[in-house]
Amino acid sequence: MAGNIPLVGFHDFLCVFISGHKQTIKPSSKDAVLLKHFVTKMFEWDTNCKPYIEFAEMLKGCDAYIATGSNKTGRYFEQYFGKYPNIIRCNKTSVAVLKGDETEDELSKLSDDIHLYFGLGCRNVTKLYVPNQYDFVALVRSFDKYNYFGDHNKYKNNYDYQLSLALLNNIYYMTNGATLLIENEQIFSAISQVNYSFYDNIESLNFLETNVDVQCIVGKGFTPFGQKHKSPVCLIMQMV
Repeated sequence: MAGNIPLVGFHDFLCVFISGHKQTIKPSSKDAVLLKHFVTKMFEWDTNCKPYIEFAEMLKGCDAYIATGSNKTGRYFEQYFGKYPNIIRCNKTSVAVLKGDETEDELSKLSDDIHLYFGLGCRNVTKLYVPNQYDFVALVRSFDKYNYFGDHNKYKNNYDYQLSLALLNNIYYMTNGATLLIENEQIFSAISQVNYSFYDNIESLNFLETNVDVQCIVGKGFTPFGQKHKSPVCLIMQMV
């Protein structure tokens, strides 16, 4: 299982369980507590669950595999599990398309889309597409609700590092003191940084809908601001 956000593997767990299959789980070292606790509670509620769920450090002798990792680890997964039925997931991220007429509430929800889970989820927005002559002031101010991230040691280390790179390379940046905005064509961005690009017309962004690295597009006419972490699966995870 992946470990980028809490219980990120719960959907896979649920699908295998309700389909009646036995599953062997190798949890990520970064997310090894919550799912094990949940399974322990299931065993307390109904001991008939026990034959269907186990945890292991090595996954051998299985009939099918589900694996999630980076693009690099995905190649290793293909090598190891390619001869079995499999679902192998690699890097994905989300982007937002702004039109320049967003309300304060919409920008606040966009800030949630960017910052929830420290921006580590595939549904977190890491790249913004904004119209030419876009005024960034209201957007940057909307990030202030997450200024407390600067009190988190590991996050602050990432912020300081990315800020240092921008300064050393004489790269123009905007910041509220906790989140960096930098013009960059890449849709993936570092922790504490959000990339942006300008566009002339919405039609020029049609390529995003077929980009295999894009999990979700946020904006007017796309997934509404603040909703991309509220799919049925996400709501189940929140209930758990």
